[in-house]
Amino acid sequence: MRTAEGNGPVNALDAALRAAITEIHPHLRDIELVNYKVRILDESHGTGAVTRVLIDASDGQELWGAIGVDENVIAASWQALVDSLEFPEQPGRRTRRPATDEAGARTR
Repeated sequence: MRTAEGNGPVNALDAALRAAITEIHPHLRDIELVNYKVRILDESHGTGAVTRVLIDASDGQELWGAIGVDENVIAASWQALVDSLEFPEQPGRRTRRPATDEAGARTR
């Protein structure tokens, strides 16, 4: 069990998750959350609407996406965070696109 502080609840979740798993999987320290988007799927339901969270993560070499869906934005964010860290653990994985910087230039 780990706790962490962040500049918001998703950043704190990310920090606590990494603190808990990087002892066993130290290479996951290099994974960075490079983009975070929240989309409301059924806006007519107001605060009860289903939320989709999209995360782009990178290890500096490759970029991949992760998704979480829930009525609770924190739960959807948790799903996407876990997915973003499970992806690099898959054997024989292939990414969809190379990592790029904010201007769109390919990074190392």
